[in-house]
Amino acid sequence: MKKKIFSVLKYILFLGIGIFLTWWQLGKLTPAQWAEFKESLLKAHYIVLVPVFILAILGHISRAIRWKILIEPMGYYPATSNTFYAVMCGYFANTFLPRAGEILRCTLLSRYEKIPLTKLFGTILLERIFDLLCYFLFIIITFLIQVETVSDFIKAKFGLIFHHQWAVPAWTIILFILLFVGISVLITKWMLIKYKDHHYVIKLKGFQIGLKEGFSTILHLKKRKQFIGHTLFIWATYLFEIYVGFSALSATSSLGMGAAFSVLSLATLAMIVSPGGLGAFPLAVQQVLLIYNVDNISFGWLMWGVTTGIIVLVGGLCFGLLIYQNRNKNEKKQFNPG
Repeated sequence: MKKKIFSVLKYILFLGIGIFLTWWQLGKLTPAQWAEFKESLLKAHYIVLVPVFILAILGHISRAIRWKILIEPMGYYPATSNTFYAVMCGYFANTFLPRAGEILRCTLLSRYEKIPLTKLFGTILLERIFDLLCYFLFIIITFLIQVETVSDFIKAKFGLIFHHQWAVPAWTIILFILLFVGISVLITKWMLIKYKDHHYVIKLKGFQIGLKEGFSTILHLKKRKQFIGHTLFIWATYLFEIYVGFSALSATSSLGMGAAFSVLSLATLAMIVSPGGLGAFPLAVQQVLLIYNVDNISFGWLMWGVTTGIIVLVGGLCFGLLIYQNRNKNEKKQFNPG
């Protein structure tokens, strides 16, 4: 009972954060900025959103196939269509209830493909672990390909905080970041040893063990190359959705692939902050665009609206298709002449 109450309170908290960030971002706009915001969206090249839609669907299909690759070594061979429908239904649920999507998609596939629920939950964990590794890889690439741009932005921010102009070379900032990461790792290791019996530390160790086991499982997959290929393709679709989406607005049309990497890196993190990235996603995108001297909130709201719209529309449709396609299975189950 306490766990359920805690889950509800946690959801209310994150939803509240999303609503607050929306109010905070839009509420501080001046009448002139409101007019610019509306005009920017009215004059957007919405034809550009067609390839964005195609990229999004291809990414979701690839995710479904990748999930199937993880399931097959257990001796189960679900239909790709059912796997795709379950994935989209999961995304649909996550838009309104964070983490509910993982439970729903496993439940649906278990029901229609007769796969044990516990085994499906294990594959979801493996997916999350590998996606986390890819996310860290994207952050590293983002920083490496834009060292000067990012370092200039950091120096400018420190200048605003301390009212002092920082003439620090980029390599010094890189060294500082590496030093900070190194010290953080050492402190974390020390805390893991000192407080080894604390329940949070036990949880963290469990995640670390899961990370190692997950990576080991990937290495022993029969279709390892396909799994890695689909993972890279999924993240590539995310990246190109943003890159192509830049062309929809005149304010962002000049931005290149480097900016797309930056938006993806921070916007992915923002999706965790509130249900469906409400408020957090557009705000994160706005802050990233400031690095490239683009003061625009329209792009973040446009991309959030498009991606959320795709999930809601396609996810709702897939729920109906899943039931319709598998109706014969239910009929056979109900009809038992013996």
